[in-house]
Amino acid sequence: MKNEENLAYFLNEAKTIKPRELGGKLRIAFLASSTINGFEETMRVKCFQKGIDCITYVADYNQYNQEILNQDSGLYKFKPDITFLILDTRHILGDYFFSWYSVHDDDKSKVISTKISEIENICNIFTRISDSKLVVTSLQIPNYSPYGIDDDHAVKSLKQAILEINNELFQWSKQHMLLTYDFNQFIQKYGENNIFNYKQFFSGDIKISIEYIPKFIDELMRYVHAVTGMTKKCIVLDLDNTLWGGVIGEDGFDNIKLGDNPVGRTFVEFQKRLLALNQRGILLAINSKNNFNDAVEVIQKHPSMVLREDDFACMKINWDNKVVNLEKIAEELNIGLDSIVFFDDDPINQEYVRESLPEVLVMDLPRDSSQYAKILTEMIEFDALKITEEDTKRSSMYLGQKKRKELETKIGNFNEFLKQMNIEVEVKKADSFSIPRISQLTLKTNQFNLTTRRYQEEDISKFSSSDDRIVECVQVNDKFGDNGITGTYIIEKKNDEEWIIDTFLLSCRIIGRGVEEIMISQIIENAKSSGVKRIMGQFIPTAKNKPAENFYEKLGFKKENDFWVFNTDDIMKKPEHIKVKKNE
Repeated sequence: MKNEENLAYFLNEAKTIKPRELGGKLRIAFLASSTINGFEETMRVKCFQKGIDCITYVADYNQYNQEILNQDSGLYKFKPDITFLILDTRHILGDYFFSWYSVHDDDKSKVISTKISEIENICNIFTRISDSKLVVTSLQIPNYSPYGIDDDHAVKSLKQAILEINNELFQWSKQHMLLTYDFNQFIQKYGENNIFNYKQFFSGDIKISIEYIPKFIDELMRYVHAVTGMTKKCIVLDLDNTLWGGVIGEDGFDNIKLGDNPVGRTFVEFQKRLLALNQRGILLAINSKNNFNDAVEVIQKHPSMVLREDDFACMKINWDNKVVNLEKIAEELNIGLDSIVFFDDDPINQEYVRESLPEVLVMDLPRDSSQYAKILTEMIEFDALKITEEDTKRSSMYLGQKKRKELETKIGNFNEFLKQMNIEVEVKKADSFSIPRISQLTLKTNQFNLTTRRYQEEDISKFSSSDDRIVECVQVNDKFGDNGITGTYIIEKKNDEEWIIDTFLLSCRIIGRGVEEIMISQIIENAKSSGVKRIMGQFIPTAKNKPAENFYEKLGFKKENDFWVFNTDDIMKKPEHIKVKKNE
């Protein structure tokens, strides 16, 4: 293992992180049934390296039951944002771990059911008391069996029993907004003989060897990164020696390395993995210094090319410098530079972009292209707690965005363009289908977000079922297709006379088309029909929400102390080019 990945490195680095640098923004708790010394230090350092400010809490050894059952415990006083409950098979099964084959076949199902209930009950209690996101590890399936090669013929073997517990936990977690980490994936990735060290286990009940603690924290960091809403939205790619081997301008169409040879296959594999990410919602773009026609010919016609023109939301193939092109890509896609990951094989270009655009994540690509696919699959920056339907449709949505831009350019007059777009806005109450997307919008939307309050699915679910809140979203369609759920608002019913706009946001893709005015008018109409006299809202400035700064003032809201106020007796003009559909 590399020196910087050794546990000693993280223990030393943790001492250098000053409390003021931690900031206390993200609160991470660890509960475990075994020794987890070094977990919190490694987590703090890895978070710090990713620009995530955090503080940590670690329950005492094997005290997770007591911590969860006692509402006055240190765990609940800490008020974690994300909690990791790390379970191990030996502890959960107790004596059954070794005596399982002595249990009567008729009693095995009862034992399994009991163990499932114990795990589910403790998780239920925690999620009922705490607002923390809970991540539970599944149980490790042991390789050893006293039955040896005949184990598969045993009636409900130990492996089968643990698999049944895990499967039930996975299914149950989906229904209860719980997150599960499949610990067996970690075992498969690094090997049980590496992860479980008998000497360390006998010395201090260490179930994950100290050599592999940093690797395990890497797995948990995926959840931390996703909870913070820092998921990247777009991969920008160079072409020569990045998507194919060789230089198209020098080697020519027939001689670039792409296809059925050892080097060519590395680029095909890389492209396949890029396409898989694209199909789940990560945008792809090109930033390449090349002759446009030469490069596009490969993209359109090369038989081994996996990615085609329609897979790229934006293509900058020209002789401009890489920084200028990245800025233009961000502008055209209407995303922040901090949403971009840049892949370029040239170390000079890498360093130039790092220095000029520190917000962009620049990947350090080695000379060996066989490592490209591995680097991509090990990145945590694309992890999301839930992939929504809007995510899977994102590429087609941006293809529609291209066509909208073309029409806008062709018409010239923006108001006439809007009239020809045939925009329809459907206002929907939050439900089980839309709640994940609404949460995602609150976590990711920065530019047109009046308060930038971040809410997890559990929060949105509670709000939507409360009599004191209104949670609605808007789905936008036009002549070029479905934009998906692109806006949401959360209203707090302060009293019979006043409503407060807690959250109001709109995806940057459709800002300025009148959808935001439709959303406000719906709020006002709802309030008026409920006898409410005043709508109150705040603009809380951030480094990124400048586009929303004057929104309330433009719509006739009046400033009163920290709030903007609208009297529902006043009339607000709605955009005439938008058709509104309201679902009750």
